[in-house]
This record gives sequence, structure tokens and C-alpha cells, in this order.
Amino acid sequence: MTSGLFERIDRPRRLPDEIARSISEAISSGQLKPGDRLPTEQALSAQFGVARTVVREAVSLLKYDGVITPKRGVGAFVTEPNARSAFRISAACFEKRRQLVQLLELRTGVQAEASALAAAARSDRDLRRIATHLTDMAEATDEGPDSAAQRFDAEGAFYRAITEASGNEYYVEFVGMIERNVSENLRSVAIKNAMAAEWGSEILDEHRAVYQALEAGDPERARLATRTHFERAARRLANRADIADV
Repeated sequence: MTSGLFERIDRPRRLPDEIARSISEAISSGQLKPGDRLPTEQALSAQFGVARTVVREAVSLLKYDGVITPKRGVGAFVTEPNARSAFRISAACFEKRRQLVQLLELRTGVQAEASALAAAARSDRDLRRIATHLTDMAEATDEGPDSAAQRFDAEGAFYRAITEASGNEYYVEFVGMIERNVSENLRSVAIKNAMAAEWGSEILDEHRAVYQALEAGDPERARLATRTHFERAARRLANRADIADV
């Protein structure tokens, strides 16, 4: 194994996702072959320039995707193609999914009211900022599921900008609390949900409906469009049973 196999990851990108992607690309390109042992956590930490805890989380993502297989006391190995499965769902997977559903349900009413306020209070500058994040979501959608992390971040920025445009600092604080909880504990679940159940123009149209209501300055439309999106997102996640979460 050469020391230059992987590039260092520069902050502030989401490190575990980026590292998992880099390792997956090394496997896809043949730099790492089925049966090869993955470098140690210490070696990967040095190559990527990140803490070992970050490497450990990235390896967990690959493990539950079936891309690598851990062997106790020996290390992690690239899984043989015929032994791979993307359908490894444990009790822990469902528990994290349940937690995310509950947070989406909690956010629905708050975000809907913040959107209604924003429709009435937003400035032209606010609207331009919100539109930029909508464009980012559309571009990530066009690039396909491999851009799920970028789309997830753009969606977060979209609703964060809407909340800030409401002019109510308590909504901003409350929504920020929910976002931090998701980002710190459930990010991989949310991204995998986007890859599995939230791709295509239909979901993007839900966000566009929110923006159009804001553009029209219509609080009731903004409230309804936002509520519709978050309720549907929670339902899609609750009904999903195809890809394991980490």
C-alpha cells in the first residue's frame, strides 16, 4: 500500500462522508481490490490529515454499505463483489431513522410558521439568498445521488435562510438546535434517505413551491408548502426499508 493512495481532506467539508467517498473511489478504480486489507486507522488518519475518530466513522459507513468487511483483531478488508449487500439493516438503523422522523415531525410546525413570517417580512436580499440555495439544490439533483451530501447541505441552508428571513430570533434558535442534532448525530441517515427516497424533480418541486410562495409574499401558501414538504419527508423516511443507516 503506497503512502500517496489518498489525498488529504481540507476542512470544512464533511469529513467522514468525503473519506468514505475517497475509499469507495479507490475500490471502484481498482487501486484497492477485493480481499485487500484497508490501511490502519492510524495510517488513514495520517494520509487524510484527520483525527482517527473521523476515519472510524467513515469506515463504519463503508462497513454498513457492505463495501468492506471487518475481521476482529485483523483489520478491515475490501469485500468480494458477490458478497456485498446494501440491505444490512439492524435495530440501530431503525432507531436512528425513528429519531430523524421525530425531529422532522417536531420541525414541521415551527418551520411552517417561520416560512409564513418570512413570506411577509423577507427583503429582496433575503429572497436572492434563498434562491441561491434552491439553485444549489437543483444543481446537486442534476448531478445525481452521488451529490446527496451537497444537496442535503443546500437544503439545510435553504430553510435556514428562510428562518432567518422571518426576523424571529427564537425560530432561528429553535431550528438551529434541531439542525445541530441532525448534523452531529443523524447526518448519514438523512443523506442516505435523500439517496434512496428523495431524488428527482418531485421533491425539488416541493422546495420550489415554498420559494414561489415567499416570492409572492403569500404567508398562507408558504405555511402550507413548507408543512407539505416536511410531512412528506417524514412519511418517506418512515416508509423506507431498503438501505441500512449508520
